[in-house]
Amino acid sequence: MDRYLLLGIVIAIAFLVLGLMALGWYLRRRRQEGIPSLVAVPAILTDPVSFDGLYVATTSVDNPLDRIAVRGLGFRARTSVIVAGEGVVIPIAGQADSFIPRADLLKVDRATWTIDRVVEADGLVVIDWRLGERILSSYFRLDDPAGFVAAVTNHLKTGSDAQ
Repeated sequence: MDRYLLLGIVIAIAFLVLGLMALGWYLRRRRQEGIPSLVAVPAILTDPVSFDGLYVATTSVDNPLDRIAVRGLGFRARTSVIVAGEGVVIPIAGQADSFIPRADLLKVDRATWTIDRVVEADGLVVIDWRLGERILSSYFRLDDPAGFVAAVTNHLKTGSDAQ
């Protein structure tokens, strides 16, 4: 009988922990309801270049431990990020494509860590971008990080020259 009592206690603790995790995620999404919707992807993209890899996370730039859990940016997934003249498209399976207009791109850089991922030096690519009044950082683990950084940097320079 003692074995069944201990098993019951372990199962009850597991359900309690899972319930608290679900509650935390629900409260995070509720706190972030004020984050504006993303811009729709343009129908035609000029000079699109695709980069395969993993979408890791999006966080607030001033609080890198604050994962953005709304607007399709909450979960890690395989992706083929598209860099085009109009901006960056992040297609995530099961979500509407996320689009960062070129005018909202602030900088692209390399990183070693984000909220729940640590990799070798410069193993991640990070894009800082503006969404409404917030500045966000999106992290990717790509097959060709140098090519991605070069493509985004090229579009950033082209955009600043045009203004």
